[in-house]
Amino acid sequence: MRIVFFQPDIPQNLGAAMRVAACFGASLDIIEPCAFPLTNKGIRKAAMDYEAAISPVRHGSWELYLKSPDAAKGRLILFTTKGSDSIWNYKFGPHDRLLFGRESAGVPDDVHDFADVRLRIPIRPDTRSLNVVVSAGIALAEAQRQIEL
Repeated sequence: MRIVFFQPDIPQNLGAAMRVAACFGASLDIIEPCAFPLTNKGIRKAAMDYEAAISPVRHGSWELYLKSPDAAKGRLILFTTKGSDSIWNYKFGPHDRLLFGRESAGVPDDVHDFADVRLRIPIRPDTRSLNVVVSAGIALAEAQRQIEL
C-alpha cells in the first residue's frame, strides 16, 4: 500500500503523513513541486521520531511519477470531495496507491482523469472537507482493515 501526496502545500501535513505511513507500514510518494523546501523543520517536527522509519520517494513532477516503477503497480485511487463512490463501498487491494491532492487546490483535471477510481469519505453535508492527513489516515486504516480481514 502506498500513500501519494500531490504537491503538498503545508510542511506539517507532510510530516504528519510520514507518521501515518510509518505507523501503518505504508510507503509514501511525494510528487513535487511542494510549496515549501523539503528540508523544512516543520516536516521534522510533525514527523517526530517517525522520520527515520520511512523513506519517502520523491518525484520531481507528475510526469516523472508516472514513469516510476511504483506507479505501474496497483490501482491509483484519488480521494476527492468530487468522488462519486464512498470509501465504505469500495474493495481495496494490497497494491493500491492512495492519492491525495494539494490542501489548497486538490489535483488538476488531468490528474483527476488519470485516476482509476475517485473516492470520497462521507462527511456531514454542512461541512466542506477533512484535513488531507486525516483523510489519508482514514483511507489507509479502512484499506488495511479490509485487507487484513
